[in-house]
Amino acid sequence: MIYLITIGVLAAVMLGMAVGVIFAGKVLRGSCGGVGAKCDCSTEKRAECATKAS
Repeated sequence: MIYLITIGVLAAVMLGMAVGVIFAGKVLRGSCGGVGAKCDCSTEKRAECATKAS
């Protein structure tokens, strides 16, 4: 019985996190423009990207 309760609690937490990600509306992207983009970032540009991501 304790296993079912544990699985249920974990499932509820995972569902809550998934709903939070969906409603946050943030776009997933890479630090240099996303998938398929060339990463020709300079040191300054990488620092700028790092501060934007924070």
